[in-house]
Amino acid sequence: MDIVVKGRKTEVPERFRKHVAEKLKLDKIQKLDGKVISLDVEVSKEHNPRQADRSDRVEITLHSRGPVIRAEAAAADPYAALDLATGKLEARLRKQHEKRHNRRGNGRISASEVADVVPGVAELNANGRPVAEEAPQSIPTTRVGSLEIQGEGPLVVREKVHTAAPMLLDQALYEMELVGHDFYLFVDSETKQPSVVYRRHAYDYGVIHLETDPLAGSEAGGAGGALGG
Repeated sequence: MDIVVKGRKTEVPERFRKHVAEKLKLDKIQKLDGKVISLDVEVSKEHNPRQADRSDRVEITLHSRGPVIRAEAAAADPYAALDLATGKLEARLRKQHEKRHNRRGNGRISASEVADVVPGVAELNANGRPVAEEAPQSIPTTRVGSLEIQGEGPLVVREKVHTAAPMLLDQALYEMELVGHDFYLFVDSETKQPSVVYRRHAYDYGVIHLETDPLAGSEAGGAGGALGG
């Protein structure tokens, strides 16, 4: 296996080339990947003084009969960058090695042990068949006003009923400003419809009127209108 050390826009001293050969232990790499063909080590330097702590970059590329593995790192000097990049390369080689090792079938577990190793998976018996599921527990139901809640459904903190005389739109706007809210519910004295005035962007206002749909049933299936526009 060959190790090629080259510089990109920088000179690589002979001392560093020898250090690369000592740092990248070939026997250790070949033990993790016996199909390695060559290793390319590229050194580059950033001349921007603002990046002095990351001025030297080392990129290691491993070519083999399998996938190409690459690791790079930057530091204040090329030796520190080489140490970091070598650690990343060895970690990726170990991960690839373990992946091949598991793919060959070593370390497999039985079907009955899968539930202990993989969270959330269906539990299997010794024959690999799903264990009968437990009977579902009854879901508690709570009633708040006219709303029926199952389990931990929507939480109704408070329910209010107000008695109000019908009023005109300008009176509703005045009442909204008095209470300091962004909306105000009222019954329009002209249309007799339940309505809401609300504050829009800047100083604009909007109004929504509700009227009964003659084609709808007694119980609506969808949600009411949303404030907007």
